[in-house]
This record gives sequence, structure tokens and C-alpha cells, in this order.
Amino acid sequence: MKSPIVCLTFDFDALSLWLARGLSTPTPLSRGEFCAVGAERVLQLLKERGVTSTWFIPGLTLETYPEICRRVMAAGHEIGHHGWTHVPPAQLSREEEETGLERANASIRRLTGKNAVGYRSPSWDLSEHTVELLLTHGFEYDSSLMGHDYMPYPVRQGDVVPFDEPATFGRETSLIELPVSWSLDDFPHFEYLRAGGSVIPGLQNVSNVLENWTEDFLYLKESLDWGIITFTFHPFVIGRGHRMRLLDRLIRRFQDEGAQFVSMRDAAAMYRSHRAAPSPHA
Repeated sequence: MKSPIVCLTFDFDALSLWLARGLSTPTPLSRGEFCAVGAERVLQLLKERGVTSTWFIPGLTLETYPEICRRVMAAGHEIGHHGWTHVPPAQLSREEEETGLERANASIRRLTGKNAVGYRSPSWDLSEHTVELLLTHGFEYDSSLMGHDYMPYPVRQGDVVPFDEPATFGRETSLIELPVSWSLDDFPHFEYLRAGGSVIPGLQNVSNVLENWTEDFLYLKESLDWGIITFTFHPFVIGRGHRMRLLDRLIRRFQDEGAQFVSMRDAAAMYRSHRAAPSPHA
């Protein structure tokens, strides 16, 4: 493959991520505040490297940090929907989930003049109602599922998955999935977190993570005829000094390999065109 497609995405969660975990004391909230510091650094690097990206931003962040969000939009990056708060939809009632969709879209409209076309659920945990609500509210793509690593696919509706019987898969919808992976997310690699009785150790060496991410990209380039690789970053994670150097090295390596950096919105459109094109083997 001459030009692998790369989507760099940034979840600008800020304070909302910590509040959704019940962590509202000053120290965890200050970790959320660092998201603003990291966002400034990321925006500068993307400008220097000429890279377009997608930022998934909760409504609370849009309203708390409006100036930074305006700079994201002014730089030409896509603004995606990331809930009103960072509470996963699977923990919300249908009414609460829809209210959050509408409330955050109102914030996005005030910033961009239109609703978001892309959605990423907080913590990548959809509810039984999410697909229906996204279709009802005019979303074109989702980026929360993990059914493939390089190939987008239509999201299904109506799957039936009993505990002890074969699964029955539902119908394909017009909603396109741009799949994600925890292995291509900076948070589990780098962020130390104690929550309840569990610990996310994080704090991995950047060179090891860079090697993993580069090898995933090279597999796409060398083994597939077409595909998209999506990376998920959080400004409060990737924005630390040594990790910013990692991000810069990653971008420059991919550029040297001929990568196309596109927004998720454009990646979804490219997938539709690819899917509609006649097979060269037909």
C-alpha cells in the first residue's frame, strides 16, 4: 500500500473524565486541568507538521475551555461528539443518554455552526440504545467499537447474544464504524491510576510503545491493499514532554512512509467510496 490512511484523534476530556469516575478532589481535577496545557502543545505540533486530526470533546469541556476549543476548530481539525459528561452511555438511561447527546450537540453547534457527524462514546461502552439514538440524531460514523483493526464497517443493530446459545447478528445500518483499540490508545500505556481496589500501572517506556505503534502501521502498509489505522490520544497524557517527543517521532516516521493524515469524517467518506468501488478482481 503506497499511502496508508492514518487518523490521529484526541479525546479532550479535561475535568469530565475524573468527575465521571467520582474523583472530584483537587489533585485528580488538576490532572484534568493539565489537559489544557497538553492541548496547546498538541495543536502547535500538528500545525508544525501540517497534520489534520479529529478532536472528540465532551460538552462540559466545550463549555469550560471554549477558547482552546475555538482554536482547535480554527486550525481545521474536526470536532466530534464525546457525550455531555464522560459517563459511559451503558451507565445511563435512554432518556439521560439522549439528553446528553442533544445538550453536547448544542455546544458543538454554537462552536461550529452545525451538529457533529461523528461520535465516540466515553470509555468506549455503548448502551443498547446508542446506535438507535445516533441514527435518529443524524450521525454518520461512530468510533467506539473494536470489531476490526484496519477496516471500517457498518454498525449492526439488533444483535442477540445469549449467554449459552449461538449469537444472532442484527442488520447493518448506515452508521459507519471507525474501529479503535486499547493498544492504540495512550491512556492504558502511560497513565497511572488508582480506582477502588484496582490499579492501572501505566508509565511505560515511550520507545517500547513507539515500536508497537509503528509495527501496527507497517503491518497495514505492507500487508493490506487498503485500510485505516486510528490512534487515540488524550492531551493530558500525550502532552507530557517525553510523550510529545514520541508523538512527533511517530508523525515524522509515518510521513516518511507516505501516510495520509485525515480527519475521521474524511476517513468515513473514503471508506464509503472504497466500499462502492468495483472490485479489481470482479
